[in-house]
Amino acid sequence: MTSLVLFHNTYRCTGPQGDKAADLVLLHGWGLHSIVWDDIMPGLLQHFRVTVIDLPGMGQSPLPAGDYTLDYLARHVGAILPPQCHLMGWSLGGLVALRLASERPQQVLSLTMVASTPKFVAAGDWPGVDARLFDRFIEVFEEDAEGTLIRFLALNCKDADTVREDVRKLKDILYFCGLPAPQALRGGLAVLRDSDLREELAGLSLPRLMLFGEHDNIVPIATADMLATQHEVRVLAQVSHVPFVSQPEQFLVALRQGWRGLGVITESA
Repeated sequence: MTSLVLFHNTYRCTGPQGDKAADLVLLHGWGLHSIVWDDIMPGLLQHFRVTVIDLPGMGQSPLPAGDYTLDYLARHVGAILPPQCHLMGWSLGGLVALRLASERPQQVLSLTMVASTPKFVAAGDWPGVDARLFDRFIEVFEEDAEGTLIRFLALNCKDADTVREDVRKLKDILYFCGLPAPQALRGGLAVLRDSDLREELAGLSLPRLMLFGEHDNIVPIATADMLATQHEVRVLAQVSHVPFVSQPEQFLVALRQGWRGLGVITESA
């Protein structure tokens, strides 16, 4: 039986490269879908042909059978990747992108992780949130799935200078496609809680860019300091867990600077 195919859409590069542009694939975070990238899409299309993918059970994607694990996510996303592409993932999407970059070094040309980390939960000297945060969200999810989703989205925006506008935008995006499947939400929280891809990140040889929000309450800013010695890191001021929503122009500037430094795009682009 043919597996269900995730929703995906590809947009033509509007910049000088046109149809010869490289492919960039965008992977969103927990509970949302690909419309979350809309504010920065025109800037991305100046450099790339861009494909957006909705993760299983979120946005317009179906929910194929199987346990909702990181391997499950990587398998279904990987089935529709271009033959060669750059990957950019936000939050949960960053974990999926990292796993794909590790498994497919000949296919993935570069990795950009936005407000993401190889391990979201604190351990020893590794900065992160307390595992009980995700446990609590999973627990209350069983009682009030929609309310839990809204509270998590609010946590994404907490302490940003534009917190009210950010929460409103994320709610609008959330309801545009209807609520995600409960299994996808429950499983996605477990992936965030349980994944530890630090060795996979350390083993990558491709260009790597990591962007963080100064006031992120899910990925502590100390994570940037921990990773800056081995990876290209940018920290965006006055934003939290959704920097491309809070400050799209500032985000694009940091993104282009990082990509130019790594050779992902040229100086003239």
